[in-house]
Amino acid sequence: MKSFKHLLGIALFTMITGTAYGCDLKSKESQNTALVTKSIIHKPAKQYVKIALLLDTSNSMDGLINQAKAQLWDIVNEFTHAKCGNESRPSLQIALYEYGNDNLSSNEGYIRQVINFSSDLDEISEKLFSLTTNGGEEYCGEVIQTSLKQLDWGKSADDLKMIFIAGNEPFTQGKLNYKDATSNAREKDVIVNTIFCGNYEQGISTSWKNGATLTGGEYMAIDHNRQVVHIETPYDDVIIKLNSQLNKTYISYGALGREKKAKQSMQDSNAQEMAAAVAVKRTVSKGSRLYKNSTWDLVDAVEDNEEVLEELEVEDLPSELKEKSEGEIKKYLKEKKTEREKIQKQIQELNKKREAFIAKNQKEETGELENALLSAIKAQASKKNYKWD
Repeated sequence: MKSFKHLLGIALFTMITGTAYGCDLKSKESQNTALVTKSIIHKPAKQYVKIALLLDTSNSMDGLINQAKAQLWDIVNEFTHAKCGNESRPSLQIALYEYGNDNLSSNEGYIRQVINFSSDLDEISEKLFSLTTNGGEEYCGEVIQTSLKQLDWGKSADDLKMIFIAGNEPFTQGKLNYKDATSNAREKDVIVNTIFCGNYEQGISTSWKNGATLTGGEYMAIDHNRQVVHIETPYDDVIIKLNSQLNKTYISYGALGREKKAKQSMQDSNAQEMAAAVAVKRTVSKGSRLYKNSTWDLVDAVEDNEEVLEELEVEDLPSELKEKSEGEIKKYLKEKKTEREKIQKQIQELNKKREAFIAKNQKEETGELENALLSAIKAQASKKNYKWD
């Protein structure tokens, strides 16, 4: 066994490069799934769904942040079932910015990158729950431009790249003209969707609709202070209990593993405190292909690369594995993987029944932000040849 640092480098590389193949719209390439020539397998280039959430965190935006905390899992669960034209699955990355908060630096335009593009769902959740509000100046054009400059949007025309900016002050505020920012977005093939927190007509008169139209995005107006309607179902308690069982299949390793395992538990608690339904949605996300933790969970790490066990020092192993041989460790991890897959399958099957129950009993719309996000995502994904199973 070698150094843990070497393993961490491998694991981080694995996460950054993604875990699934996405939408390859080039007609010639989309016809070929995998060609084997002289033992070399050629697969379509990995594609991504990249979403940047730009949230106004001024005094009046507490309701918006609360909705975002709850609806993160709706975005994840939406893309769990997404397929591209070549039948492969896209990888999802989410970035988060806050703007318009007096606690932020005026030199930076009252803008802060909260998290770069990431597929670490626990980390994204933690960052959302860390947001607080305080009055400030909201510069929409500048925060769009900042996200375009700082984030690696990639150059693939097949990636689905979207910005969602939400706020309630005129879109024209700030020194940087929003039209220049949206022009830069078009150059990068990034769609800007605007969510005005207030009256629909007021959003139009303050240029929020124009900000979206310039990139082919959607303009939406929501009541950000509206309470999210959660419909309880007979399946909720069972799914939440399965979440506890699922957590026991995660085998953390090294210092990072202990930290991440604690974070997993904390984000479970944060979701539960918001509402049982939010905890259910998070559990459904954890039961999906998009919840991968190869940087700290030995089951996921070995699934990606069995050789990682050879790189570990004994002290980096959890206590239950320290006295085991490499063969015994592999057997143990295989058993945990089988157990996890069984639980995840149960979660997904119960969620189908849960969704059917909600569809039958839902008398009013659910979260305002949820509707805005998912309707725009579906519309824009269809243009990139996405479909859902």
